Amino acid sequence: MLRQRLPVRPLTTADHDAALECCARDRAANVFVAARIVEGSLRTSPGAVLGHWNGSELAGLAWVSANVVPVELDDDGVAGVAQKITRMRRQVASIFGPSPQVTGLWERLGPAWGQVRAVRTHQPLLSTSTRPSELGLELDEGVRPARPGEVDIVLPAAAHMFTEEIGYPPFYGSDRGYRASIASLIRAGHTFVKVEDGEVVFKADVGSLALGCAQVQGVWLHPRLRGRGLSVPAMASVVEQVLAGAADEVSLYVNDFNVAARATYARCGFREVGAFTTVLL
Repeated sequence: MLRQRLPVRPLTTADHDAALECCARDRAANVFVAARIVEGSLRTSPGAVLGHWNGSELAGLAWVSANVVPVELDDDGVAGVAQKITRMRRQVASIFGPSPQVTGLWERLGPAWGQVRAVRTHQPLLSTSTRPSELGLELDEGVRPARPGEVDIVLPAAAHMFTEEIGYPPFYGSDRGYRASIASLIRAGHTFVKVEDGEVVFKADVGSLALGCAQVQGVWLHPRLRGRGLSVPAMASVVEQVLAGAADEVSLYVNDFNVAARATYARCGFREVGAFTTVLL
């Protein structure tokens, strides 16, 4: 007797191509999960990707680890994934992704999971495939990929950005795990910095790269330099360098209340292509 496939089940390495095809339906929205798959998570983190099946077709999926990130889930998929992970409250730090899917998950999980730190209901998802130089923008020539020996100076900037954005520090006590994640991004050439007098004054990371799309995160300008028109040429330089080599599309998502950041991204050629919601647990 053939074993019946469950509607929601963990994906395996045999599902690699189908999972990437699912993510490719909207690469700007789904690049975070696509990158985890490309990096080998189906092999190294069994159970971290749940697939929602419609017969033999992979209809949608979700990354389920420290973060829950839905991909192309319809109402049945949202309900199935929510039922599958309802006991995972203590393991999850956030749920983020396309707004309708995150909202649907939280409507089902919220009553059981309880109080949250914050819900950021509307975060515009932005994208560009145009080099800022083609728009006539000035590029900050001081922005470059961080070097392996610069972890010590990148870490304070990264921690400052994280605390500003999330509302609590990225680590308590030992910084070992956080330092390792920063070092990994630097080794991959995914952290861009501007350094003045031995101090990082601007930073941005390519947090996810897959399917020809790079998602930028962790954008930070030193507080003493804000309001001086420096963010546009710095961010433009990052976009220019990424589009020159790593990807043909750059995406990011931003809090709708961050007026200054949204203006910077608009100047750099980004356009709104969707909306994210984030639940911080």
